[in-house]
Amino acid sequence: MDALRLVKRRVVLSENAFAEIVIWQLPEPMPGSAHAFQYRLAHVVGGHCVLRYDNEAGKGDHRHVGG
Repeated sequence: MDALRLVKRRVVLSENAFAEIVIWQLPEPMPGSAHAFQYRLAHVVGGHCVLRYDNEAGKGDHRHVGG
């Protein structure tokens, strides 16, 4: 089974800001993760990501704040 995209949604918050969530179901957990999902939740203002939660192979679940 390939990765299956479950959700992709962008919500416009203002003229220059939005929030976006994307979730994929994976056939098995990525290295560093205990669950079989890959995700991204981002808050973007003026073209710059000010807050993002995601997971990457080897890094697991983590948060990015600012640039």
